[in-house]
Amino acid sequence: MPLAEALVAQPEGLGKRERTRRQLLAAAVQAFSASGVAAATMQEIARLAGMTPSTVYNHFSTKEEVLQAVAVWLAETMCERIADSQVGVAEGARRMAIGNRRYLWLARQSPAWALLLMDVAAAAPQLLSHVAVYALADLRLGQAQGAFKVKSEAAALDMIMGTCTQAMRTVAGGTAPSDHDVTVAAMVLRGLGMSFAAAEAMARRPLPDFGLPGASRAEVRNAPKKKARGGAP
Repeated sequence: MPLAEALVAQPEGLGKRERTRRQLLAAAVQAFSASGVAAATMQEIARLAGMTPSTVYNHFSTKEEVLQAVAVWLAETMCERIADSQVGVAEGARRMAIGNRRYLWLARQSPAWALLLMDVAAAAPQLLSHVAVYALADLRLGQAQGAFKVKSEAAALDMIMGTCTQAMRTVAGGTAPSDHDVTVAAMVLRGLGMSFAAAEAMARRPLPDFGLPGASRAEVRNAPKKKARGGAP
């Protein structure tokens, strides 16, 4: 999973304990991908990390703790990378479109990774709750700028999150047309009150650079677009 490897690359300057913890989380991502969240074990995580089970238990008491940590880690990593790519983008509507399209781009580049995200999100709802904080900020910015008109923020967030997560499954399953990201982003913008023409124009604006390190960008571009299995969350 080249894209996943790029996203979980270790930053420099971490202490030994944090490096070990991140290695365990990366191994957990591999275990959840290979065996599924339900079937993965602490022993499998230890084996993939090249560590002993006791090392895993020094950091996490149960698999549920590992799952929760993975959920927060994946959500923070994705949201921060997307937010970094939006620096200088002042329009709430464009930020909303970028966020939606970027998740669908990721699903196309690494479908197995996208399905893992959905699997983890189903078992650890805090993943989507973390993402929703960013979506809410862009929603409120768009409202303040007059681009969005919604009666209920809660209903709007359900529409945004539900549409994006289902679209990720469609893309990861290999059945979506090539411009599905643009179409979905435009539909979300229309659902938030924009006109058809304005939503289409905003959704079709170019995506900013994702901000991965140079070597990782090459991995993303060359990532195999394998058809992955779908399934209900």
